[in-house]
Amino acid sequence: MLDLAGPEINPEERNILKHPLVGGVILFSRNYESPEQLQHLVSEIHDLREPHLFVAVDHEGGRVQRFRKGFSELPPAAVFGKIYDDDRKHAKHLAETCGWLMAAELRALGIDFSFAPVLDLDFGVSTVIADRAFHRKPDAVADLAQSYMLGMRRAGMVATGKHFPGHGAIAADSHIDMPVDEREFEDIYRHDVVPFSKLIRAGLGAIMPAHVIYPAVDEKPACFSSLWLKEVLRERLGFQGVIFSDDLTMKGAHVMGNIVERGIAAIVAGCDMVLVCNQPKEAVRLIDGLDTQDIIHDDPVSHVRLARMHERHNIDRNELLRDPQWKEAARIASDLRGHESGELEV
Repeated sequence: MLDLAGPEINPEERNILKHPLVGGVILFSRNYESPEQLQHLVSEIHDLREPHLFVAVDHEGGRVQRFRKGFSELPPAAVFGKIYDDDRKHAKHLAETCGWLMAAELRALGIDFSFAPVLDLDFGVSTVIADRAFHRKPDAVADLAQSYMLGMRRAGMVATGKHFPGHGAIAADSHIDMPVDEREFEDIYRHDVVPFSKLIRAGLGAIMPAHVIYPAVDEKPACFSSLWLKEVLRERLGFQGVIFSDDLTMKGAHVMGNIVERGIAAIVAGCDMVLVCNQPKEAVRLIDGLDTQDIIHDDPVSHVRLARMHERHNIDRNELLRDPQWKEAARIASDLRGHESGELEV
């Protein structure tokens, strides 16, 4: 999965997207101008291949929302956690409503899925996670995230939990540093892994591992660790969904060597699809490098997993904007943004 330079597909990108090793596109704010432009871009991407390339986006809400104008402003996950402490049932309803709203607005423009929700715990030390996490307590995170996932499912979108087994207990940001979590396996498993375990049992479709090293468990970052991905995630937790790598250009991935070595390591460890973002030359190097590798083959199980990530049904945007359910959900999201700033109670 790779990205695009702007709001249109340029000729070079068009050729790259037709390469058989490319499976999807992740969009960023630079790819967005308006709902109409986005719908056209997504349609163009889908028309390039059959079955069509995935189109994905990080659209969690709060500070991680790639499309703004023309979309509902979604609250960060921590808002639901604050309400949860006072009224669990209401918080779960709000989380499900916003999960549906996020997914419905994206699906109405053809986007296959958003990399959400975040299942990390907020230990109060990670600035890169912080209010992206629902709560500090594992059971509360699982409860709220499951409601959010159910909302996404109602809109026809499969959820992706991140960042396995947990990125919330360390201050370092894996985008710019190599985070190291010194805790023992049992400590991580009894706390951070709980939301992943519970959502897996509830039908979680995909997981994104962390670019974090847990040296008491494995010297490799989780994204490149067969111990974490195969032994813990697949065997111990019984996860049967898709494993997406996090962006292989992030600083936390550089410990595994050059881009081709990183890609190979992630695939060997158990990733079904790897992401390369914001460095198109590196994406081309990875494609060229993987083209010669015996590890790239037609794995029928991986194909089945990935096929489940395709959209479940289409949503007409004009009909969505007339739907009373959408109007109420958009109002709730707007009120929650006010709650975030302390302006009102929801």
